[in-house]
Amino acid sequence: MADAKVSTPPSQRWFVLTGLASALLFVCLYLIFFYAPTERQMGIVQKIFYFHVPSAYAMYCGYLTGAVGSVMYLWKREDKWDALALAGVEVGVLFCAVVLTTGPLWARKAWGVYWTWDPRLTTTLLAGMVYLAYLSLRSFGETGDAEKRFAAGLSIVGAPTVVLIHYSVQRWRGVHPTVITSKGRGLDPQMWVAFGTSLVFFTLFVAVIIALRYRVERSRQRVEELTLRAAERGLLEES
Repeated sequence: MADAKVSTPPSQRWFVLTGLASALLFVCLYLIFFYAPTERQMGIVQKIFYFHVPSAYAMYCGYLTGAVGSVMYLWKREDKWDALALAGVEVGVLFCAVVLTTGPLWARKAWGVYWTWDPRLTTTLLAGMVYLAYLSLRSFGETGDAEKRFAAGLSIVGAPTVVLIHYSVQRWRGVHPTVITSKGRGLDPQMWVAFGTSLVFFTLFVAVIIALRYRVERSRQRVEELTLRAAERGLLEES
């Protein structure tokens, strides 16, 4: 077992990135609640926008990371790519839950209902169900190579739903607002500052938690490998 890889401790760069994300969180909260003006019609409820949209962006990052990791795992058959795929999908599902929670809260004020079968809402729910199936497959019993390959294929099949979510408003008519562009779509310049800062924070945040989850999964894989080697050498025999 001497040739087994040992997990290296987090580098100084890791702590700097985590500290930067933590500091940016407080800056982001200040800009959202104290700097950006309150929208006239929706009031304080509009502040959900600064969490809802960046969470959707973070969801995209998680799902696409999972798809890339899955493609590389099917190609290389290396555990590190499987760990990346799992980390990406878990983070994507986490932010999908945030999107599907903040969205109805905002919709209740904007549309008068918590849920309507709008194209964007429906495709977001569909993507969440696909990747929940991925996690369910990975959570049942022993995860062998066959289960990993099947899950990787499921992750890749689910990737196009991310494109559907993004372009659903343009492709199919619905009540959901269109995608924000550089033209502003009526946003106050101070709102743009808060929104831009929120996007930067969520970018750092999603990178940090994907990397953290990846390290945890790689450590689990190494422990599993060492346990298997110990069992093969008779070191884990019951007394």
